[in-house]
Amino acid sequence: MEITDKIIVVTGAASGIGRALCTAFAQAGAAQVVCADRNIAGARSIALEINGISREVDVANPDQIQDLITRVEAEVGPIDIFCSNAGVLIEGGTDLPDVDWQRLWDINVMAHVWAARHVVPLMVARGGGYLLNTASAAGLLNQIGSAPYGVTKHAAVGLAEWLAITHGDAGIKVSVLCPQAVRTAMTAGFEDHVAAIDGMIEAEDAAAACITAIQDETFLVLPHPDVRTYMQRKTSDYDRWIAGMRKLNRAYTRD
Repeated sequence: MEITDKIIVVTGAASGIGRALCTAFAQAGAAQVVCADRNIAGARSIALEINGISREVDVANPDQIQDLITRVEAEVGPIDIFCSNAGVLIEGGTDLPDVDWQRLWDINVMAHVWAARHVVPLMVARGGGYLLNTASAAGLLNQIGSAPYGVTKHAAVGLAEWLAITHGDAGIKVSVLCPQAVRTAMTAGFEDHVAAIDGMIEAEDAAAACITAIQDETFLVLPHPDVRTYMQRKTSDYDRWIAGMRKLNRAYTRD
């Protein structure tokens, strides 16, 4: 899909990958970029930079996601590309309280579900549309030091696959972004973490990879090419891969 003249919604737009996506879409000739975030000041800031539109939304609230989609469709126009980008990370394992698990589940997974629930039928009725869902390499390889992040990002990848399989014949294209470490506020203080083992890229690099993926209609977006090799090793010998991940766990798990 070409970006030119498209109406695009980006959640988590106030900073990091979301902010970079808004800029990249505007530079690629989008008709309008709707910058959505619970941090409305940050959303307004990037909207002003790119002559876009800001909207306040808490993606952990399904009613607010529905309202965002309804308002954009009524006030701006039909959504061509919806980017479920907002995400959150917390360290810990199964001992983390349920409230933390639920928070990551709602933001990293259910926000994608709620967006698709409301925007996909509209896109199908028009003959097609595009979903860009931000997951993580953790959704393909897991996450040392964070059980809820690894689990929810796996679910996010699974959902993106399901959407592509189920709605592809109706004209819905899907890309899922799965980077390793990206320099954002969320990764601040994790510069020496295992996710940065192959280097920490800039948010602009991740956004550029997404633009290319959408234009080429490529499902898996891997700004870190090594991730594909790791996936191949994982599927070729799962036990050996688990042993290697245990080694990384010993090296990188914080006291």
